[in-house]
Amino acid sequence: MRIADVLRNKGAAVVTIHPDATVMELLAGLAEHNIGAMVVIGSDGLEGLASERDVVRQLHVHGASLLARPVSTIMTRLVTTCAKADSADEVSMLMTEQRARHIPVLENGRLAGIVSIGDIVKSRMEELQAEREQLRTYIAQG
Repeated sequence: MRIADVLRNKGAAVVTIHPDATVMELLAGLAEHNIGAMVVIGSDGLEGLASERDVVRQLHVHGASLLARPVSTIMTRLVTTCAKADSADEVSMLMTEQRARHIPVLENGRLAGIVSIGDIVKSRMEELQAEREQLRTYIAQG
């Protein structure tokens, strides 16, 4: 299974935020869309990824004043990315190695989607279920 298959199942929509937006705006967007991270897009394209984990780690350091700070001060700047042609298994291993729960998908340098570890697990479970059904049918016909 390829990342393109995962995106086909879940959709390619990506919720983004500008690096100058406040952490409070980030939290409002995460809650509104029921997601765990947003891709940070600036004038030069992909600048980072801002997640719930980033907020919690910085909240511990800065307290409530963090909410008024720009997203650029808390985002992860070195973002692991993947391509639609990458295998879901490879990306799953990359997520484990990098301890990354969300990976933006780039196609020709442009944002084409985002996959989470949950998206990959769900797609893999659906794939295993389909294989199971095929085996049952094969055995029943045998």
